[in-house]
Amino acid sequence: MSNGYFTGLAEGLMDGSIDLDTASVKVSLVRGYTFSAAHRTVSDVTGAGGAINGTSAALTGKTVTGGVFDADDTTISATASASNHGLLLFQASASTGGADVAASSQRLIAWYDTGTGLPIQPGTGTVTVTWPASSPRILKVG
Repeated sequence: MSNGYFTGLAEGLMDGSIDLDTASVKVSLVRGYTFSAAHRTVSDVTGAGGAINGTSAALTGKTVTGGVFDADDTTISATASASNHGLLLFQASASTGGADVAASSQRLIAWYDTGTGLPIQPGTGTVTVTWPASSPRILKVG
């Protein structure tokens, strides 16, 4: 188990295909996934055995300041009572925003399965995702 950023994040930030403050960014509960920095889309995660057990609405209150990305805490409705879930952060829409695109085009940002409250044992019902209140917040680049 290990937290990590996907290689495509740096590329997407540099070429504009990932835009953290304009695009729709979501987080999902995922079980059965082994992190690979080489994965680029949500369909890569599910194709590698990751099972999505609920996804948040688009993150709100997003800020990008000093290389740090943050947003309001969010909730996810878990649909199965399986254990050992990590959090998958991804861009659900095009970089310009709008409707969600297909899973094969949803760009991966980060994977979290280690830290306070992780992995998550959701049961069924609502899981509150509380982002760290100090650096690195949701993620820090640089």
